[in-house]
Amino acid sequence: MSTPEARLDALGIVLPAPMKPVATYVPFVITGNLLYVSGQVSATAEGRILGRLGEDMELSAGQHAARICGINLIAQCKAAVGDLSRIKRVVKLGGFVNAAPAFIDIPQVVNGCSDLMVEVFGEAGKHARSAVACPTLPLGVAVEVDGVFEIA
Repeated sequence: MSTPEARLDALGIVLPAPMKPVATYVPFVITGNLLYVSGQVSATAEGRILGRLGEDMELSAGQHAARICGINLIAQCKAAVGDLSRIKRVVKLGGFVNAAPAFIDIPQVVNGCSDLMVEVFGEAGKHARSAVACPTLPLGVAVEVDGVFEIA
């Protein structure tokens, strides 16, 4: 079985430097065998992915934005525990989607992040989840996702 780092490499994903908090919070907290990662927004080194699903952004673009959130979550996990093989399970993701009132495909948007977790962590990447529409998100981003991970 390959490691999460090997899977990332096979997917052509290079983890970015973990994002720094934009307000009064820490990027992650470890308590017992759980790692809580603060919400990671749809942003890359090139800038934020902005927009509102169902208004100026299509489903596929929202899924891409959610995948970027997943990459940022994994970058925070690596910063927290070093070796991603220490992630025993993705326990829960909370997905928040900047959506117009009539847009109802919120779960499909957040699948962009969920699918990545399974690609990188295999069976251990399957998780509980919430997916919620919001009228706006911090900094105008399209998607934000937080996570809880079990660590060894």
